[in-house]
Formats: sequence, structure tokens, C-alpha cells
Amino acid sequence: MSSESRCKSTMLRKIRIGISALFFVLITFFFLDFAEILPNSFHRLAHLQFVPALLSLSVGILLFLIVLTLLFGRIYCSTICPMGILQDIIARLSKSTSKKKKRYSYSPAKNRLRWSVLGGTVISFLCGFTFIVGLLDPYSAYGRIVVHVFKPIYMLGNNLLESAFSKFDNYTFYQVDTSILSISSFFISVVILTMIFIMAWKHGRTWCNTICPVGTILGLLSRFSLFKVRIDSDKCNSCGLCATKCKAACINSKEHTVDYGRCVDCFDCLGVCKQKALIYQPSLSPTDSSKRRFLVAGLLTAGAVPKLLSQVKESVASLEGKKVYKKENPITPPGSVSREHFQQQCTSCHLCISKCPSHVLKPAFMEYGLAGVMQPTVSFEKGFCNFDCTVCGDVCPNGAILPISVEQKHLTQMGYVVFIEENCIVYTDGTSCGACSEHCPTQAVAMVPYKDGLTIPHVNKEICVGCGGCEYVCPARPFRAIYIEGNPMQHIMLIDYQ
Repeated sequence: MSSESRCKSTMLRKIRIGISALFFVLITFFFLDFAEILPNSFHRLAHLQFVPALLSLSVGILLFLIVLTLLFGRIYCSTICPMGILQDIIARLSKSTSKKKKRYSYSPAKNRLRWSVLGGTVISFLCGFTFIVGLLDPYSAYGRIVVHVFKPIYMLGNNLLESAFSKFDNYTFYQVDTSILSISSFFISVVILTMIFIMAWKHGRTWCNTICPVGTILGLLSRFSLFKVRIDSDKCNSCGLCATKCKAACINSKEHTVDYGRCVDCFDCLGVCKQKALIYQPSLSPTDSSKRRFLVAGLLTAGAVPKLLSQVKESVASLEGKKVYKKENPITPPGSVSREHFQQQCTSCHLCISKCPSHVLKPAFMEYGLAGVMQPTVSFEKGFCNFDCTVCGDVCPNGAILPISVEQKHLTQMGYVVFIEENCIVYTDGTSCGACSEHCPTQAVAMVPYKDGLTIPHVNKEICVGCGGCEYVCPARPFRAIYIEGNPMQHIMLIDYQ
């Protein structure tokens, strides 16, 4: 290969790596950034991802990604998708730590498996079971890995720095909560990360070309791409050197062919061919793609541990003479329109969970049913929804949580207040309280005369927005005296409570 051709090939690879690194660092840090160093406008990086753009019907972004693929191949997989870049990092670590020189080899495409996974994903989505989409969407899976695996480690490091710096009267850092948000989401994230790590460590881009539904869709389009890595059969001597560098396992050096449905355009192969047989250039003869039948994917089963814990909790409350209750409807984030809309659009990327300043969003377990495992729900265990906050709608890339103004937020009723007198400490202990009323921004909870000079809460559901301030501060345990019941369809209040 001439020095000029080698220079062009090397330059292509360097440009790809540079853009990939920029995307990867910014997206990852945006998930990790609890101190809000990056402005919320960086959520647009999430909107560039394929599945969020598809679900939010972002026609412009979808057209951009489709045209990009038809022109240059699977550039999305090699440059924009953070899960793809994570696999490249793992593969590079595998190469650098291996005693033997790392070599890849060609393997035939597992098309039945690929199309079965894609078919099962599409069918489950059309049936309203969005869990499979959220589980396999590469962007959402990566987001969960960052939020539930990497972020606690990142925040623990922050706390260690705070401890060290504070000894020298330097308060650049501050202590933050490092607890795990959801055991089920943490477990699923660890399992997915382990699978991807093993696959990438041993075989490179196996996840992209075997499991990932986005990779299968874009692989179909990339067969018709204008620019391709081509092999000149007249120059190729079938040495196989290019195949040893191909982490997509798509170069068949014996047959002088490249499987364009699996090539992720990493350009690692271009600079190694000594015969000048590989070149990245326009090709006007796209290969024909065969039709595949769709198979239905299996469903995950849910554990019984949360139900057992709930039964124990109810027994303790009954023994103390308190009223046991169960929330009928989970609370979806403000701006999610309705539970149905939210579940159809959400892929559980957990960007809203990571960016919520009040920490009231958490991954659901069975609150939405099996189809909604890992989708965000509102919980007031560690805080309440800030009355003026609209961050979750601003950052959501899927259209699951629509952006709303602060004024609209003030009138959006995501839930309504419920008061249980038998659980209130004013009733049970004869103690003055009123914390719920003090924390209500709409005066939906007011204190009225009770007895012996005490006052007790009285609620007005009509002007409650479901912010959860009352539920969060209520001291009654194990069942609170006041709580928020979710609205399946979020209401816009017509009453001026101000």
C-alpha cells in the first residue's frame, strides 16, 4: 500500500475514533453529572440515538440516521452509539492485556438469531410489552449501566475526595447519597454489562451483530450504502490479515467478501492490507438481502420477594391498629400525559432518573406490571417533586415525558392526595403535627380544628398536583397518614389555587 493510501486509511480511522470518544465522554458524563456541570441542553445527545428518535417520531433525526447509513454504512454503530463504543473500549483492553496477540476471525452471520430477536422485539412492542424494547435498546441499556453500576462508584469517589479535601478546609466537593436506586434494575444492568463484557472481550462486536435489534435494522440498510469497504479480488492474496483486525467478524478473506450487514465501519482493517486490496469508496452494486421470518422472544418472570416483604409490612401495621393501604396507580412523571402514553414511549434509558434534582424518580419493578419493569416511576421516599422543576421532560429523548413550562407544571396533576385519619399521629398519639400542610405548595392540605386544641389535616383533591411534599414529610410509619395516588391520565387543573 502506498504511503498516500495508508495515510488516508489511518486518517479515516483517527477521525472515527476522535468523534466516537467525544460522543462517548459527553453522553457518559451527562449521566454521571450529579453536580450539573454540563447544561441540560446536552440532552440533545440522547435525542440522536436511534430508538429514542423512533419512539418520539423525530422525523428529522431518523432521516439523518437513515441517510447517514445509506451513505456511509453503520457509522451510527461505530461512532454515535455509546454501547458500541463501550464494546470497542473493552476489546481494546482485551488486546492490550492479552499475552498473545489478539486476532479475530471470520464467522458466518447468525441471521436466524438476529432476525428472531428483532422480530420478537417488534412484536412485543406492538403488543404493548415495551420491556423487551427497553431491555435491548443499546442506548437505554447503556444508560442503565451508567446510572446503576458506574454512577454509584463515581459518587463514592466524590465522597472520598470530599473526606480528604475537607481535612484541609477545602470544600470543593460535597457528600452525596451513593445508595442503589433499585435492586432489580441494578441486577439487570450487571447481567447485561457482564454479557457484553464477555462477548466484547472474546469476540469484539458480537452483541452488535447478534443481539442488538438496532444493529440488525441498520445492517439491513447498510447493505445498500454508497460507501463501503471493498476487496479487490485481483489484488487480494487471501492472507487473512484484514480478518484478524475485524472485530465484527465480517471479512471472509478466502471468498474476498465483506458482510456489509455486519460491518460497523470501524476502518481497523484498511491500514493493514499490504496488497492495497482494501479500500473504502463508493459502490453502486448493493447486495440483495434475503427475507427472514420473525420469531417471538420469551418473557422474563418476576420474583416474589417484594410481595413477601409487603405482606410482612402489612402485618406489622395491622398489629399496631393502623389502616393498611395499597396505591392503586403508580405515579408517572409530570408531562407524561398518561400511563399508556408513557409506557408505549419509554425505553428505560434512565436519563431522567439520573438528572432528577429531587431524586424522586426510580426504576419500577412491578408497579406498571411486567411490561413496565425498569421504566421510571415517581417515589417520595427520598424527596418530593420540586414545584418549579421540569428537568425530566426537558431531557427525555423518547417523547415519553413531554417538555412543559413551569406554568404548565403548576397546573399538571400527576396524582392526588389521600388522607387516612387512623394513621395520623394527631389521631393515634394526640400529638400536634401539621408538617404535611406546611409543605403543600397549592394549599391542597389544610389544618382544621380537631379536639383538645389540636388540628388535623383536611385535603382538597381538586387543587392537588401530586408533588408528594406531604407524603415525604409525614412521620407516620410503616404506613403514612397521607399519600399520593397516581392519575392514569394526568389532568390539567382549571381551578386557580393561587
